[in-house]
Amino acid sequence: MSKFIILLFFFFPLALFSQECDCESNFNWVKKTFEENDAGFSYVIQRKGKQAYESHNELFYQKIKNITNHAECEEALKGWLAFFRSGHIGIRRLNNSAGKKLSNKEIIELYKDSENIDVDLKDFTKYLESKKDVDYEGIWLSGSYKIGIKKVDNNYLGFIIEGDGSYWTKGQIKLIINADNSSVYYMRDHSKKTFANTELLDNNGIQAGRITLKRVAPSFDNNPNLDQYFKSTSAKKPYFESLNNKTTYLRIPTFSGTEKKHIDSVILANKELILKTPNLIIDIRYNGGGSDRSFKELLPILYTNPIRMVGLEFLSTPLNNKRMLDFINEPKYEFDDEGKKWAQESYDKLSKHLGEFVDLNSVDVDITEYDTIYPYPQNIAIVINESNGSTSEQFLLAAKQSKKVKLYGTTTAGVLDISNMYGVELPSGDFKLGYCLSKSNRIPEMTIDDKGIQPDFYLDKSIPKYEWVEFVVKSLNE
Repeated sequence: MSKFIILLFFFFPLALFSQECDCESNFNWVKKTFEENDAGFSYVIQRKGKQAYESHNELFYQKIKNITNHAECEEALKGWLAFFRSGHIGIRRLNNSAGKKLSNKEIIELYKDSENIDVDLKDFTKYLESKKDVDYEGIWLSGSYKIGIKKVDNNYLGFIIEGDGSYWTKGQIKLIINADNSSVYYMRDHSKKTFANTELLDNNGIQAGRITLKRVAPSFDNNPNLDQYFKSTSAKKPYFESLNNKTTYLRIPTFSGTEKKHIDSVILANKELILKTPNLIIDIRYNGGGSDRSFKELLPILYTNPIRMVGLEFLSTPLNNKRMLDFINEPKYEFDDEGKKWAQESYDKLSKHLGEFVDLNSVDVDITEYDTIYPYPQNIAIVINESNGSTSEQFLLAAKQSKKVKLYGTTTAGVLDISNMYGVELPSGDFKLGYCLSKSNRIPEMTIDDKGIQPDFYLDKSIPKYEWVEFVVKSLNE
C-alpha cells in the first residue's frame, strides 16, 4: 500500500453557547499546539520572518486579553491562524453539551432569540404576483428550506417560510443581501457565512459562494441550463448522465472518504458506456477535497502514460501520530485490514523519529502505471472552479498528466502543499483546532498554495456559470 491521505478543505463552525470564555488561555494553548505540531509552521516562519510573526502575535495578544465572549474569541483565533495560510486550517466552537442529543424543544429554545421578521405570507405572495421587475424579491428554495426574500430599505432580507422545525423556524432571518451585493447566509447552527458578491442567475437563481437558491415565485421563463446547474450544485452524491451520443457527464460533488463507495459504484455501473463514448465531462466544481482513495477508479479511464506524483513528509509528534491510531480504532474512517496494517506500520515508523519530518513511502516519486490505454473516451474535460482544493487539486495534478485531459473553468483554491488536516479539542472544551500533519516535497519548486491550478480553457465572466457545461459540450464536439 503506497499511502492513505485524508485531506479536508471545508471547516464549518458548530453550535452556539453563552458561557463566558477564557480567550487568553484558549489562545495560549492554540499557539503552543500549533507551533509544536503544524507541518507548515516552520515553512511559513521561514518565508515571512520571525519579526513579522512576533508583531502578529503582539497584535493578537492585545486583542484577546479582554475578550470574554466565545463568538469574539473564535473570530480572533481565526484571525491569528490566517497568518499561516488560507486553507487546511481552522478553529470551530463546540457546543458544551456535545455528546448530548438535544430534543427539538431544546434546539428551538437555543435559537429562539435569533433575528426574525413578521411577514404576512398571503399579502407577500399577492404582492409578488403583481411584480414585473426581476430582482431578489421572491420565494426561493435552498436545500430543504423555503425562503422568502423581501426588500427592506436598501437591503433584501431572506426569512424562513418552511424550515426544519427545530434549528430554523418560521420568520427567522436566514439570508441578508446588502445593497452592494455582499451577503450573509446563516448556516444550520445560525453561524454566519459572509460573501463579497451575490449573483442573480438568469431570472430564477441566486448564488453566494456555493450557496444556491432556486426561485419558486414569481414565475419567470425558465432556462433549462439553470435546472441542470441547480441539479449539479445541490447534489450530495455522485451521478452520471449521457448528454448526447458523443458525450457523457460525471458529477462528483466531493471526494470524501465516505463517498468512495458511491463514486466507485457510479463508475462501475456506467463504465461500459463511458468506454464507448468519445467525450467525457467530469464536473468537480465546489468539490473541496476528501481522500485520495476516492478518485482511484477514475485514473484508469483517463490514463495515457505513467502518472508521476511527488510525495510528502509527515511531521512526527506524539499528538500528530495519534491520527494513525484513529485510522485503526475509529469506524468513521472505514479503513479495511490492509489500511489498518499500513496505519500501524506508519505509527511505528513515525514514533521512532519524533520531531522530524518522515517520508512514509520508500520512493521520492510515486509512479502509477496501468496495462491498458482505452481508445475511448478520446477527450476528457474536467470542469473546475475556485472552490476546488485539497484532494481535488491532488486529483487534477494526476489527471492533467493524461494527453486526453483538459481543464475548463477558473483557477482552483490553492490549498494542497500543507495537508492532512487533523482536529484536536482544546482542554477548555470550548473549541476544536484544525491544523496539518504533512508537507509536500514539491515545495519550493512547484507550490500550489495561494496560487491554485489554472485551467487550460478559462471560462470568463461572459459565460454564465449555469452555461459552463453547455460550453464544454460544444467545445468537445466542434
